[in-house]
Amino acid sequence: MIDQIDVEKLIQISRAAGDAILEVYGTEFTVDVKEDKSPLTEADRRGNEVIVTALEAAYPEIPIISEETKTLDYVDRKDWEYFWLVDPLDGTKEFVKRNGEFTVNIALVHRDTPVMGFVYQPVGDRLYWGIEGKGAWVSTEGGEAVPLSGGTHYSEKEKVTVVASRSHMTQEVQDFVANLESQGKEVEFLSAGSSLKLCLVAEGAADVYPRLGPTMEWDTGAAHAVALAAGRKVISQESGEALVYNKENLLNPFFFVE
Repeated sequence: MIDQIDVEKLIQISRAAGDAILEVYGTEFTVDVKEDKSPLTEADRRGNEVIVTALEAAYPEIPIISEETKTLDYVDRKDWEYFWLVDPLDGTKEFVKRNGEFTVNIALVHRDTPVMGFVYQPVGDRLYWGIEGKGAWVSTEGGEAVPLSGGTHYSEKEKVTVVASRSHMTQEVQDFVANLESQGKEVEFLSAGSSLKLCLVAEGAADVYPRLGPTMEWDTGAAHAVALAAGRKVISQESGEALVYNKENLLNPFFFVE
């Protein structure tokens, strides 16, 4: 299936969604609040429409789970071989703050594992993508694709760069850092919003991302695929195993990107 996906088409879809989002970004947009208290803007809706319409036209046989589209009951999706996992605007809080740290996320998931992912940051025109068995790359402002590769595990380093959310710094993350420092490690922080945090580990700008707070599958799927393709791991804190997808409950457990 991976070989049947047109990578350039997915890049075009990601950029088109980014363009639709930027049209709203430059206006005095309003912010609604969803049932789970998370923010929603016209940009979320427009980005979703661009992505879903394009994916359905290009790959009508592949079902879609999107944050902004009603998800099918588990009994109807549990046996899916492949599906798209979409967050048209990841980091709506960052979008509302106008700090540029929001992304378009599109992942192709095989059963329970992301095997292809596209993470596009419209502000700055920065695109990450990863394909199982082929590699991961980043491109800025349409420039040459630079390959990403995993680095040394943070447990083996004396100086550890920890990436943390600007919006979600929890006590658990502070405890994780304190534990590193108790081992004699020097800790530096790298802050970022949205799925960019996983991508920073994928590209080696950070060593570890402890996500010890709630996320949904669509928040992580695309960047998870990039991290895996770059030789990194995304591990559940609870089980010590790889993060899995298309669960009955789409809420992720706490996890580490390393």
